[in-house]
Amino acid sequence: MAEGASAVSALRPRLAALGRRLAALRAAGGDDTFLVKGSATLEKLKDLCKEEKEKTYCSKLLQLYTQAVLDITYFEENQLVDEDFPEDYSLPKVKELICVLSEPEDLVKECNINEESTSILGLELFECLYWRKGALLYMYCHTVKERSEWLRENIGLFKKCLNDGIHYLMKMLSFRCPLQLDEDVSFQDKDTGMFSDTHLLAMMYSGEMCYWGLKHCGEGKQKSLEMTNPVSSRSQGASLDFRDVGKNVLTKYVAVCEGPLKGQGWNTTSAKQMLCHLRKPHS
Repeated sequence: MAEGASAVSALRPRLAALGRRLAALRAAGGDDTFLVKGSATLEKLKDLCKEEKEKTYCSKLLQLYTQAVLDITYFEENQLVDEDFPEDYSLPKVKELICVLSEPEDLVKECNINEESTSILGLELFECLYWRKGALLYMYCHTVKERSEWLRENIGLFKKCLNDGIHYLMKMLSFRCPLQLDEDVSFQDKDTGMFSDTHLLAMMYSGEMCYWGLKHCGEGKQKSLEMTNPVSSRSQGASLDFRDVGKNVLTKYVAVCEGPLKGQGWNTTSAKQMLCHLRKPHS
């Protein structure tokens, strides 16, 4: 198939790059279940790319590549978390990982397939890519907000990280359950029974990041988010109103946890405390 040939052609340099990434991690002593899985998937992909192109299914290639990316980068994310996001190199590393996690979607577009990206990769993989990017920025912001000197000197960058992270999480939530959060972001609830633990965490993380934004960065939409060293070179759309988005997503989180999921172990105390702050009249 032409699409299969196109996918193989577009995949080869990416597989080589991912292979070099894996080799560097192993040379530095990296070895865990996720690296083993990523390595096995890479080998399977290389074998598939050597087969007759008409026998190669494009969606299968792209899904396997996405899974390899998710596994290998997960090991690297865990390293950053374990090391408490070292100030001297963690920001470039976060930016690099977000770029790698964006490669599967870029690859689908490059292959010019006449189908939605979510249809090619599958909804779960697509959600996982956006969840991982959003959760990585959440963890980074959670750490650096405690570094008062860094925060004073890098408040614009902190806003950018929050804005991008919230957008990634909202995008993840929108695939299955598009609630209007503000004029730029929608998120509907078709069936609250479909929420997984990850969906609920994405809601809580988004609300918490909005709270941090309002607390540390002040009111209103964040006007100047294009910086000389942004966390991502990719535009994440309009800047967010931290107060309005935070109120909406945390209200939804509390409603789901105390409604359909009542008694399932989800704590809403922290969400309610943040909501009280977000609902205070503008000063």
